[in-house]
Formats: sequence, structure tokens, C-alpha cells
Amino acid sequence: MKLTHQPRIALVTGAGRGIGKAIAEKLAADGHTVLCVSKNPASCGPVADAINAAGGKAKAYPVDVADPVVVAQTCEAILKEYECVDIVVNNAGITKDNLVIRMTETDWNDVISTNLSSAFYWVKGLVRPMTRKRWGRIINIGSVVGCIGNPGQANYAAAKAGMHGLTMSLAREFASRNITANTIAPGFITTDMTDKLTEEQKAAAMKVVPLQRFGTTDEIASMVDFLASENAGYITGQVFSVDGGMAI
Repeated sequence: MKLTHQPRIALVTGAGRGIGKAIAEKLAADGHTVLCVSKNPASCGPVADAINAAGGKAKAYPVDVADPVVVAQTCEAILKEYECVDIVVNNAGITKDNLVIRMTETDWNDVISTNLSSAFYWVKGLVRPMTRKRWGRIINIGSVVGCIGNPGQANYAAAKAGMHGLTMSLAREFASRNITANTIAPGFITTDMTDKLTEEQKAAAMKVVPLQRFGTTDEIASMVDFLASENAGYITGQVFSVDGGMAI
């Protein structure tokens, strides 16, 4: 099946590296103008520059996604320039792992704010023009951990599970305006995060992944690409596991 894309405006958070970078590049290759968001200008800037140099269209926005005031101000500025953001990909995330008994309130709140609350901030700030246009795609990047849990990641799992619930509610709220909302739940994906795992940890991970390998960022980006396309107009409120069978 050949995907159908009408060039639109897409915003990707956490676009400076890993999965977010791959998503930004994939959407740009399909002709979308991509707004690359990350906390560090030294990461989102080069991604946007590379897209522009390759003939695409992109702009960098260094934003702390956990700050609701800054996100609201950024959304206002974006809408003044572009009028409507058609595709919102909430990918930004951090980890601060520890067992619950040792986890600090700061570790809990930082992960919830960055991984979950930020998705609410961006959707709230950008969805109104979508409703008037009667077309939109909200794509949240969750995690298999949000489906099955993981020791030492109560904050991360709670945030990702919350994102799944947020997605289902958004799907119901905006369906009448032809706006879809879906979540992609990656498993172990080869990124700088998984590169930090020891060989023993990687071997342990392989025991719970039936396909016996880590996924690639391009495999996640391809799923985003599909959900952002015209072909996916009848799909909403779903959580798609891209995890090599881990959550079977």
C-alpha cells in the first residue's frame, strides 16, 4: 500500500535525537513542514538544519516541554506563523529509574511532567485550529512499559500508561472534528538510551522479545508515518505495540 500524504505542518517533540529525530526526518521526506522541538537547541537545531539542507522544510524550537507557560507561549507563536499544526507527535521523554522505595518525589514529578503532562500542554495549545480545519493527527509515543510495567520504572510506566489513557480520551473528544488520536508503544529500540545497557542487560532483554532483536528508530518512524497519512483516517483511540512481540 502506497501511503498518501498531503503536505501539512507537523510538530515533533523530542526531535533532537533517537526516535524523535527519525520521525522528524521521515515526515519531512514525505513533504511535511516539520517543527522540531527539544529542550536543547544544540540538538533540535542541527536536525532542522539537516532537513533543510536535504531539501525539506523544518524549523527548530528549543523548548522545555515540561514548562506549561513556555509551551503555551510557543504554541501561540507557532499558530501566528503557521495558522494550524495538522500533525502533533508527542515523543519527548526522560527516564529517572529507581525502585519505588528509593524514588524521590522530584524523580517522580520530573518524569510525569516531561513524559505525560507535556502531551496535554501541546495538544491543548494546538488543537483548536485543527477542530476548525476538521482534520488532524495526534500521535503519542508511549511505551510497552506503559502496558506491562517494569521494576524500577514506576514513574515512567505511570506516565506512559497515562498517555495511553489520554489518547483514548482525545480520540473520543475530537472524533467529530475528523481528528484522530493514537499511541505507539515501542519496546526495546536501538537508541542512545539502550546503548547504555550492559551486555548482560541486553541479553536479559532478548529473553522477553520473541523476535530476538531490538527495533530500529526507522520502524517507529514508519508507524508514525502511516498514522499521519490520509490512509489512517479511520483509525483512532488505539495503542499500537511495536515491540517485537514483547507484550504478547
